[in-house]
Amino acid sequence: MPLVYQQNINPETKMGVWHIAEPEEFFLAEVPLQRHIRHWHKRLQHLAGRFLLKELYPDFPLELIRVADTRKPYLDNEPYHFSISHCRNYAAVMVSREQRVGVDIEIVEEKVGKLIPKFLSAEECFLMPRGRISEMATLFWSVKECIFKWDSRGGVDFIRDIRIISFTGDASEGRVEVLFRGEGPLDVHYLHFNGNYLTWVITGS
Repeated sequence: MPLVYQQNINPETKMGVWHIAEPEEFFLAEVPLQRHIRHWHKRLQHLAGRFLLKELYPDFPLELIRVADTRKPYLDNEPYHFSISHCRNYAAVMVSREQRVGVDIEIVEEKVGKLIPKFLSAEECFLMPRGRISEMATLFWSVKECIFKWDSRGGVDFIRDIRIISFTGDASEGRVEVLFRGEGPLDVHYLHFNGNYLTWVITGS
């Protein structure tokens, strides 16, 4: 399938989401498999993310991608800043020539609600409207994953280091204000579509 969502954040930054419905051969005809991945679906997600990088920026140097100890992919000297996320049959990518970025995509699931004590403080729980626990827990988890990817250094405590202080919007789209390690605030934007939450952050947003 083609792109199911694309947004030009600013003249130097693009974001897109791909619904993965193609066989592995479709992606391999366009992008290389850069490392051994045993599970077929994780391999498909890996290929789809890199395919999407080239869709957004045809001159993106895939062959130069390296992976840090934190598992974040990056380019030496950062001609592009980029972030990749996968969830089920979706791949999301955000790329910027100038600014650090983070993107995450998560499917709304009830089981996320059971994990709330592991990533949300009591104060953050009070921000969640009643009757929407699964949705809001998934959104807040995605927001924190997005910040984690944006920071890229690892060693982040989701409760202590990433604190959600407010959100504006509705169930479909909006903005979440976050303090990261006591600094900020950072604005994480979100969009709900096809049962997923897409979140993204950019330095200076």
